[in-house]
This record gives sequence, C-alpha cells and structure tokens, in this order.
Amino acid sequence: MNINFTAASVGERILAYIIDIIIKIAYVVVIYQITLNVLGVDDMIEDMDRWSQIAIMVSFYLPVVFYSLIFETFLDGQTIGKRIMKIKVVKIDGYQASLYDYLVRWFFRIVDLNMASGIVALIAIVTSKKSQRLGDMTAGTSVITLKNNVNISHTILEELDQDYIPTYPNVIKLSDNDARIIKETFNRAKSARDYETLIKLRNKIIEVAEIKKNNESDMEFIDRVLKDYNYYTQGM
Repeated sequence: MNINFTAASVGERILAYIIDIIIKIAYVVVIYQITLNVLGVDDMIEDMDRWSQIAIMVSFYLPVVFYSLIFETFLDGQTIGKRIMKIKVVKIDGYQASLYDYLVRWFFRIVDLNMASGIVALIAIVTSKKSQRLGDMTAGTSVITLKNNVNISHTILEELDQDYIPTYPNVIKLSDNDARIIKETFNRAKSARDYETLIKLRNKIIEVAEIKKNNESDMEFIDRVLKDYNYYTQGM
C-alpha cells in the first residue's frame, strides 16, 4: 500500500548530503591529527609491512564508508545532515524502514552518488514521482520532509467526549507521523469510497500496532484507532 507523503526537495537532500560530507571530512582531519601527530602512530606505521599499513588505514576510514548506514539505522532514517534539514528515510507506505532497507540504500550509493559525481542520483530523483534515487526504488523507500506548516497536534487532533473509553491500548506503538498519515489516508479513502485502500490501511494498522481483536467495520476501526491514539497521547 502506498500512502501519500511530502517528499523532500532536491535542494534539501543536497544540503543534507553536503553537511554529511563536511562531517566526514572533519572526522578524517581529527582522526589524522590525533593518531598520526598526537599519538605518534606515523612512526609505527612506517615500520610495518604494506598489508598492515593498509589494514590500519582501512580501519580509520570504515566509519566514513559506513556513515550513512550507521546513522540511518540508529537515528531512525536520518543522518546528521538529514536531521538538521528535517528530512527522513521512510518506506513508501509511510512506515519505518528496516535495517535491510538502509543496507540496500547504502549499497546503491556506489551507483547513485559515487559514480558520475552524483549525477545518476540527481537524475533519478528529479524524474521519479516520489523523488527516489535508485537505492530508494530498490529498497521501496523515499526521503520525506518532516517540516509542517501546521502543528502536528492540529493535524491528528480528534474530538473526544469526556467519558470516552479507549478500546485499543496498543495504538501507543504508533508515532505522530503514523497517526497523521493514517488520518490523511483515511479521510481521502472515505471521501472517494475507496474501500480497497481502507482494507489495506486497516491491515497495516493491525500489523504495526499488533492489534489482535477487532470486530468493527474498516471505517469504524480506523476512526476508533485515531481517537484512541489521541486519548492515550493527550498528556504526553
């Protein structure tokens, strides 16, 4: 199921990429100064054989090579550059990408960004409907913007009666972004009488929130989930 979202612009992605490049360069400079000059490793390396020298240099540069994979995995789809630019990698269904997805994106950087100085990635992003580079297309991901013109609470807010009793406590496993996407998709599908999308949306909610028992119709269930989410997160 594909859910609509606001893709990050080419400019935002380029700026995030430049920030990450600066961070990588700063890391290399600092590590070089500390290991070779401060700790005097330079003299030790000169006394080593060629393969030992290569092994040490490779170990120094590994964090640079795996930079995007490491940060996107531990920062939920963001490198430092992406976090500063408020953009994020997600699955095209709007939910959190997995380690496998990040690994695929990282592997395709060889083609997307390292070959032809990023021209391949730029062309793919500009011509793709969801602003995807080749790595995104293969992993089923895209980079979205987290910038909103309105406060997120206004977007997902639901009116609740004072005596409202929630049904699905597991909805707290959802994030604000999940709730926003669910509500937007729900309203759009309901208006268009798109029952197929409602069924897919219901199944996705059940999968992500791990809800086991629900006997309501698709519309009733999704509406209840949104209200329950508001109920449990009002004071958070």
